[in-house]
Amino acid sequence: MWCRKAWGFESLHAHFESVTGCRIPGDRKLESGNLNSIPLNITLDKKSATDGTIKIQVSESDYLPKVEEKVRDYSRKANIKGFRQGKVPTGVIKKMFGKGILVDEVNHIISHSVSDYIRDNKLRVLGDPLPNEEKARTIDWDLQKDFEFEFQIGMVEDFSVDLSEKVKVTSHPIEVDQKTMDETLTDIKRRFGKRTNPEVSEVTDNLFGEISKQGSEEKQGSYIRISQIEKSQQKKFIGLKKEDTVEFDLEKTVTDPTAIAQLINVSEEEAKNAKGNYSFKVTSVTRIEDAEINTELFDQVFGKEVVKTEEEFMNKIKETISSNYDRETQHLLEHEIQHYYVDHTKINMPEGFLKTWLKATSGGQVTDEVLEKEFTSYRDGLKWDLVKNKIAEDHTIQIEEADVREKAKQIISEQFGGPAIAEQLGDKFDGIVTNYLAGKDGKGENYMRTYNQLRHEKIMAVIKSSITIVEKKVSLDEFKKIAESHQH
Repeated sequence: MWCRKAWGFESLHAHFESVTGCRIPGDRKLESGNLNSIPLNITLDKKSATDGTIKIQVSESDYLPKVEEKVRDYSRKANIKGFRQGKVPTGVIKKMFGKGILVDEVNHIISHSVSDYIRDNKLRVLGDPLPNEEKARTIDWDLQKDFEFEFQIGMVEDFSVDLSEKVKVTSHPIEVDQKTMDETLTDIKRRFGKRTNPEVSEVTDNLFGEISKQGSEEKQGSYIRISQIEKSQQKKFIGLKKEDTVEFDLEKTVTDPTAIAQLINVSEEEAKNAKGNYSFKVTSVTRIEDAEINTELFDQVFGKEVVKTEEEFMNKIKETISSNYDRETQHLLEHEIQHYYVDHTKINMPEGFLKTWLKATSGGQVTDEVLEKEFTSYRDGLKWDLVKNKIAEDHTIQIEEADVREKAKQIISEQFGGPAIAEQLGDKFDGIVTNYLAGKDGKGENYMRTYNQLRHEKIMAVIKSSITIVEKKVSLDEFKKIAESHQH
């Protein structure tokens, strides 16, 4: 709401989208109406390329016809004690409700007029027009017939985005090394291995049982992987049988917060400070025997008859790892692209206005200290949005509802095991897609998220196909270091 109570108004809408395609912060759309019949005097006092003041003069002839019409309507519908319904004199209505009706109508006129003025003049407005509240407080709604209002606005001029081969950005594909292949194969053989219950525990086994803190009678079901225990303490847990009890010092025995949390049934945050002596009574020992590399394993991992030989199996594993790595590579590449265009695209931003707007519309949450820490990040994020919007405008990128539904089907299929889920559910799948897009509250949260994701993908596709992407293959460890450097 950019006309707040200082104006006496409640309904002026914020966040404009100009006809040039510049989407400004926020999701609300421009409130527009056909007010061409009202010859308002609206001017723009442009103080610089990025800052200006919209001035609006509203005369009695602009609002009086509508005000009189509403007074008559109130007179017909009002139910006021002492008068028959539909017979309330207009003088009584004016006395009781006249000021409110006047304020509402002037508010309506200004709301639509400012919006239409910005649209018609193709102004790229950022944020919300900010009212001159000091001027507004001088209005006498009881005596004045004509009114003047002022709104401060922040703008950006038209700019260009370089989408040419001159732009060079580095991509970092991750090489799949033998170490990763060996670790993945070991994990697969264990994950699809045979579960057994040996009588005596070994270092690779899991222990299920009851745990209690010494001095407490409370017992809880728990389990522990012996391999997660500190090596100096593992001897206590090897050679245990059903009904055996082992006592241990928690701090010396397990150091990983996640392992501690699952062992004593607390949150990971609580696990960081957990200590004391505990008792663990074994109820069962479980062991997973590695699966053999054969046709049965091939079918379990990749589906029936997708691969038939060990060589095909290993190649498929490598292909899967590469596919997973590629997602990370593309994510980092897009981060590099964003950095490039934020740093190299010349956009004169109304920084002073944006700071004022952020403070004015934050309800006191944005202070000078917050701006000092976070404004640069906010400005760069806004600049990237402007760049993307410019690309979408120049390349006529449009997202239709059918595109959103198709993307949603893809997302749901990936979450539930692949395209086969759509075939299994048949006609029910469309209903699932509709419910997903509506979101939990039914307001279309997932629709907008999917829309924005699809739009982002199309914009990125345009960028990647236009610029020069230089590939530099790296190891996984090297990739992690590069990714970490982008987080600072």
